[in-house]
Amino acid sequence: MTAELVRGQNHTLPQTRLEIRVSAGTPVVAGATLGDERGTVRGVEWIAHPGSPQLPGLEVSQQAAADHRLAVDLEALPAGAHRVTVLLALPVGAGGPARFGAVPAPFVAVTGLDGAEIATFTLTGLDAESAVSALELYRRQDAWKVRAVGQGYAGGLAEMLADQGVAEATGLAGSIQEAVTRGLARSVAPPPRTQGGDRVRHATGSADHRPTAPPPAPEPPEPLTDPATAPQPHTAPGPAAAGPAADGPINYAHPRRQHAAPPSPPPTAPPAQPGQAAQPVAGDATGWSMDERLYNQIWGMFEDLARAVAAYRSAVDFAESRMDRELDQALSDPRNRIGGAGDRAREAARAKRDELTSRAREALDRDLAQLAAEAAVVEPALPAAYAGWGNPVWHAHRVPMETPMALRIGDLHLPERTDLRVPLLVRLPLERGIWVDSGRTASEAAALMDTDQLRGLAMETAVAHAARLLAVYPPGEFSVHVIDPAGAAAGPLAPLVDAGVLAGPPAAGAGGVASVLAHLTRRVDLVQMAVRAGAADSLPPDLDTGEQLLVVNDFPHGFDDRAVTQLRYLADEGPAVGVHLLMVADREEASAYGPVLDPLWRSLLRITPVADSHLADPWVGHAWTYEPLAVPPGSRVLEQVLAAVAAARRAAGR
Repeated sequence: MTAELVRGQNHTLPQTRLEIRVSAGTPVVAGATLGDERGTVRGVEWIAHPGSPQLPGLEVSQQAAADHRLAVDLEALPAGAHRVTVLLALPVGAGGPARFGAVPAPFVAVTGLDGAEIATFTLTGLDAESAVSALELYRRQDAWKVRAVGQGYAGGLAEMLADQGVAEATGLAGSIQEAVTRGLARSVAPPPRTQGGDRVRHATGSADHRPTAPPPAPEPPEPLTDPATAPQPHTAPGPAAAGPAADGPINYAHPRRQHAAPPSPPPTAPPAQPGQAAQPVAGDATGWSMDERLYNQIWGMFEDLARAVAAYRSAVDFAESRMDRELDQALSDPRNRIGGAGDRAREAARAKRDELTSRAREALDRDLAQLAAEAAVVEPALPAAYAGWGNPVWHAHRVPMETPMALRIGDLHLPERTDLRVPLLVRLPLERGIWVDSGRTASEAAALMDTDQLRGLAMETAVAHAARLLAVYPPGEFSVHVIDPAGAAAGPLAPLVDAGVLAGPPAAGAGGVASVLAHLTRRVDLVQMAVRAGAADSLPPDLDTGEQLLVVNDFPHGFDDRAVTQLRYLADEGPAVGVHLLMVADREEASAYGPVLDPLWRSLLRITPVADSHLADPWVGHAWTYEPLAVPPGSRVLEQVLAAVAAARRAAGR
């Protein structure tokens, strides 16, 4: 029976191998400290945090997330450790809430390896605190107990660590937050979720139609993996897998993928035959339109795949750690060092490991097969904005009269099954800029390519993304500016230039760079002032209030200090008023600027012109391999799409 604790209450732990699950309504940092008999932390080596997530007997998540799973083996803790304190903190400088009083009350559960809850605690009553000691596991007369703490700290991580006796607490707190910031910079943002049946609104790009309030905080994602078919994890961080689903680990009715209440029911799968799993249906998530249903369904597939693989990897880690422990115990017995007893013990330990691993793989294969079947149904049904270049929908594409919810910018997959790829969708209007990394150190594939070839491929990728954006916006509501200081991208830019869809010729030289940046900076300033004053009608008549995209090639070549400052300003302030960046750059080439450009790189979503495993999901932090969208060899689809954009503009008098 689960013990529902209140602040100060304790409960005896029946076992020493545990998981601590954290669920919050917003990304939080999760960590843990080890304390001696007096609760004092002896040093940084007794603190597990995103920058140093593993200690003997303890592992925490490597990034901020709405859900966490901490693995604890109390018997494996360092000698002298008598207390484990679980810490939660809000990320600093991430644009999120700054106090726990502004977010839903975090929920913490202590569970066994089978997923059964031992004790739970809801951290209510928090207000100005930005860090909190959630609970502690402590040893009392050779028995371990859990106590609900809920002690908040308005001074954040630094004050909390100092309270536990940590020397240089301020510096350590800063390094932890820096590690979290790096993790957030590479993570794929989850889709916003609506509350109370409110429809997801789409900004039109004009100043007087922009949302006046940010979307509500996302609800914590719910677990989808069946613990009865997947052994529970022991060491891997991330959200827990729990709760069986009907007809298999993944239910194609998708009850946990609901983001908004639709006015009419979505398509449903035909009834499954006895003993068979339900059949996948494209668009069976909830939403106000088929596009919204497909969008929600794709994100549901992404989350399902992340959790299924997390359960498998954790089960394998647990099987390996269990085998190592049993081998150590067998070899520590002198009687097993002679004769065949030691060999038999080793064989038995390996057999148990193989059995657990096999069961985990069977569960994973079942999940992957169902997701692959779903992907095979969903992919052909995607609209152009969500479809790859090889989808026939692009050959009959017509420029829409309404902006779609999102745009596909690539595919994501995990090494457990590389052919199962989930579309990577970004919301429109873009919430942050995009950086196409042209550096040779971006991945193994990039390192093997010639520098000029890689730069050309990076610029071709940027052109393809610019073309997709032009194609999915209504005529005249999206403009593309290009900065090519040395004129090195004439070849890749040819499709845009020849189609006549650019706002002007590609800007070259220092004068061209300064002119374009001054124009876009002025637009940001004017629209910001109009929005703040509620006077959109006062904007100059010649000001284009549609969405603007600035494509920058070979940054920082051709940029002086003033131009760099303007570019950073556009990256920070532009997205809120419809000005977006698409940069093609090698970070190493900008190293002369030092750390002054670090905030710029972190503010952009980094993608690559070749496959690279650098993006992380917001649930369990897997390193996903990003595959850029490629135009099929010999296809003229890019030119056809741009010709359709140009024709639609002429017809609209743009």
